[in-house]
Amino acid sequence: MRLSAPIFRLKRRARLLARDEKIALHEALDRIAREEGYAGWSLLAAAAAADGPSKAMLSRLVEGDLLLLGARPGHGKTLLGLQLLLDAVREGRRAVFFTLEYSEREARERLRAADPGAGRLGDRLEIVTSDDISADYVIGYLAGSPRGTVAVIDYLQILDQQRSKPPLSDQVRALRTFARDTGCVLGFISQIDRAFDPERKPLPDIGDIRLPNFVDPGLFTKVCFLHDGAARLRDVA
Repeated sequence: MRLSAPIFRLKRRARLLARDEKIALHEALDRIAREEGYAGWSLLAAAAAADGPSKAMLSRLVEGDLLLLGARPGHGKTLLGLQLLLDAVREGRRAVFFTLEYSEREARERLRAADPGAGRLGDRLEIVTSDDISADYVIGYLAGSPRGTVAVIDYLQILDQQRSKPPLSDQVRALRTFARDTGCVLGFISQIDRAFDPERKPLPDIGDIRLPNFVDPGLFTKVCFLHDGAARLRDVA
């Protein structure tokens, strides 16, 4: 069944409904789901996940890939990263979410929003929130992981925010080497420059990545850009 709007817009509508009518968010989500023809939000979310880009994305990622997930705020890049990790868990892979942006409680909330029907599946997803997250930290944490392990780093632009950490380009290069040598798949959530104009092109591209500190885009093997419910995954030439 085709939704009337991208799922992130339906969630936004539910939050507004909950606020305006002073009802619980889960009640608002279920009401929106019924309007879309589903008995409840969990069924709508499960159907959307089945049709969403994360499953196709995981099938196209190979051992050693470095993936960049880029979008403007509110267009689903974190959601897609979490869905990708849940798909990895479903396949029996180790899956790790490294975040410099969220507390573990906030990350778990985002995880439930990503897939309310996941239940205990999400408990198998490791969430790391240390302020020490950097290339060296990620490499140490993932040392000895099985090939095909999937990790997502949230987010690229603050990996070198602390001056004590190496330059961003050096960190990405080290992680590229680690991924290639170990067969891990590493994803980076990335900001997109606010100059991106959807009136000129429907999706951002590699030239729209916000990089206050230089990183060679050629270090990534695949990129996925999102905007307004659309997504495109492609290889980096």
